[in-house]
Amino acid sequence: MREFDYIICGAGAAGLSLAYYLVQAGLTDKRILLLDRSPKQGSDRTWCFWGLSAGPFEALVRHRWEQIGIYGERCALRLSLHPYRYYMLRAADFYSFMDHWLAQHPNIVRCYEEVTSLATQDDWAWVHTTAGSYGAEWVFNSIPFASPVVEPSHHYLLQHFLGWFIRAPQPCFDPQVATLMDFRVAQAPNGVRFVYVLPLDPRTALVEYTVFSASLLPREAYEQALRAYLSQQLALSTFEVEHEEFGVIPMTDALFPRSEGRVISIGIAGGDAKPSTGYTFQRIQRRAQRIAHALRCGESPSPLRTCRATRHSFYDSVLLNVLQLGRRGGERVFCELFARSPVVRLLRFLDEDSSLLEELQVMSSVHLPSFLAAALDVLRRRLRLWIAQQRCEERRGR
Repeated sequence: MREFDYIICGAGAAGLSLAYYLVQAGLTDKRILLLDRSPKQGSDRTWCFWGLSAGPFEALVRHRWEQIGIYGERCALRLSLHPYRYYMLRAADFYSFMDHWLAQHPNIVRCYEEVTSLATQDDWAWVHTTAGSYGAEWVFNSIPFASPVVEPSHHYLLQHFLGWFIRAPQPCFDPQVATLMDFRVAQAPNGVRFVYVLPLDPRTALVEYTVFSASLLPREAYEQALRAYLSQQLALSTFEVEHEEFGVIPMTDALFPRSEGRVISIGIAGGDAKPSTGYTFQRIQRRAQRIAHALRCGESPSPLRTCRATRHSFYDSVLLNVLQLGRRGGERVFCELFARSPVVRLLRFLDEDSSLLEELQVMSSVHLPSFLAAALDVLRRRLRLWIAQQRCEERRGR
């Protein structure tokens, strides 16, 4: 059969999570097609997030931490996350779990074909692949066919990183503390650079060199930075690299193509990466749950813009403006945020689950001259974009 109720294009975190929540919502009578170019194999990435629990994937968690560290020339913070924890989930464990889970649900058909294009017509959507075409009432796509449209009013940075899972010859890590940011590395005039350390035991950790900037670095620059950090901060001259991961995440307030007719974009392709931090996994889970709930209730799964989401979009733009224009160094910005705000309040703010009062309290903890200048600049940019859009509409009307 070439017709389904729902088609999911891309079987990564977003696609697999959506398939899971559709079934959990009771939509077992719906025929679902899960399309991807090839089977997912191995740990091509590691997902981390904070929360009260890891939700339905608790059993897959590789490690969890109750404390985090933020370090720099001006700060050395070791903070309790209670009642939250910080979780690590390896892609290989998630893919393996989903392989077994999908095998138990015959209403979900897996097919390995390369998706070439998507189209919507009236009340039907079409997916074209190298082997043919499929139709469905709704199509959910995590394949990045189109980049966001970056206007002059938008901000655009890349979060790019090289991570090594290393095995040290002697104990040198504290497995109780996840170091979210260690700025004690060479900085550049523009952008942010830090190291992220997730210890699994006293001798094993994921050590990741992370950069926020407009462009990628040469491969050797990441490796040199990692070796320098391991040598200078951990006194490690010899170690074994057990696994390596490289990734690039957009940090932008440009608009992603979230929906077009009956084709809904999900995952990073749908703007689910948090613009100011790059965290994605939990946002994917929440979005998938909202889509499943809407379909279960017979409602449209197209994303709706809420007042809270609009506020946080503005906050993201302001922080991106500060970082991209160098109004205040990244080390100062993040050290001030974590030093002056209770951790739970700050994490609720980053989760976009905060009240307006909490948001005002977080904003009072930053360097006000830098952030006020950024806020005014963001408002000017948005006003110019709105005026340009209105003029375009007037020309079309003529």
